[in-house]
Amino acid sequence: MTRQESPYRWVVFFTALAAYYLIVSQRTAPGLVTNSWMSEFHISAGALGLMDSVQFLAYALLQVPVGLLADRFGPNRFLIFGTLTNALGTLLTGVATHAWVLFVARFLVGVGDATIFVNLVAVINLWFRAQEFVALLGIIGVAAGLGSLTATVPYALWIHAWGWRSLFVGVSLILFGLCGALYVVLVQRPKRMFEGDVKRAGEPVRPASVREAIRQTFTSRQAYALAMCHFGLVGTYVGFMGSWGVAYFMQVFHMARSAASAIVMLGLVGAMVGGPLTSWLASRFGQVKRLYTFVHAVTFLSWLVWFASGMRPWFGLVPVLLALIGFGNGGSSLTFAIVRQTFPVERVGVVSGFANMGGFVSAVLLPSLFGVVLDQFPGDRALGFHFGLLIPVLFTAVGVTGALLARDVKRPAAIPVQETV
Repeated sequence: MTRQESPYRWVVFFTALAAYYLIVSQRTAPGLVTNSWMSEFHISAGALGLMDSVQFLAYALLQVPVGLLADRFGPNRFLIFGTLTNALGTLLTGVATHAWVLFVARFLVGVGDATIFVNLVAVINLWFRAQEFVALLGIIGVAAGLGSLTATVPYALWIHAWGWRSLFVGVSLILFGLCGALYVVLVQRPKRMFEGDVKRAGEPVRPASVREAIRQTFTSRQAYALAMCHFGLVGTYVGFMGSWGVAYFMQVFHMARSAASAIVMLGLVGAMVGGPLTSWLASRFGQVKRLYTFVHAVTFLSWLVWFASGMRPWFGLVPVLLALIGFGNGGSSLTFAIVRQTFPVERVGVVSGFANMGGFVSAVLLPSLFGVVLDQFPGDRALGFHFGLLIPVLFTAVGVTGALLARDVKRPAAIPVQETV
């Protein structure tokens, strides 16, 4: 029995998925304690936005190197390394005593997070049949949504009951345990169970030249177009939800943290629906670029309507807009569907990393720029948030442009199971 036929592959998948779920929850968890950190560590909104940006900067800068490493050396140990680094950063967040410690902690969280997605996709591509791959991508999207969902009301209730420090320390301990589980599941047991396999789990498709792979990627219009797409969909959502989403509702509508978290949760539900639904529609009808362009247009118009609604928009409209914005973020998985359609297998890892980098470049920029805008209106936070919403409007316009520039090249549907993403 091969790996692609063994029931053990589900142990691999769900163990890796559990780590991914918790790590995603740490992207947006700081948004719950924005006000606490500002008062406890005496930092301004601009400095706090910069701290959030440091986390996503580490993620963005490492995407291309991680893609190259996944292509050349396999994903197993990098997945374990990322989980361990994220656990260390999360623990350091929980025990931080000074603002500079928080900066270091969030940087480590970003480094760990940077290794997860590309290597998770590479692992399932090696363990599962080609016809199972697209469905599993949808499940990964749901797990990401659940991770972000956990960082709303559940984490807010935890913070209310036991304080924000206990949250980060507790999650870090679980992640340390998952590091050990991943080592056993991905490295130790497969060596004993599948000794007869010609191709071992985690063995990559090796490109002939790293320099050539980088050159072809950085000179490809298609790669830049897909990075622009991710810039518009992912960074605006992650950057806002992870830094200023809860604070927006607390300061503009004077809501309690738990109530504000519940409203933000609607956007996360939209993301959970958007991933599987757009993947199913793309598989069913095959119009990937047309669907992708529609998703970008809906997201851009949602941010534009929110901004145009003024300082205190009609409250019934905002949850609808949040759900649509979340739906657009879920639809960002189509970026990687287009990567698979339009690039050879030996470059899929590095191009996926390059495109993913675009999303987190905007996640780096948005919190800092938003914080700078808020600092210009210290006496009227509602006015500051209003002008801050212009930032995601401009960012999503970049995404729409990328969707229009991207090619939609049809490739054969069948994908060899040994290919690596």
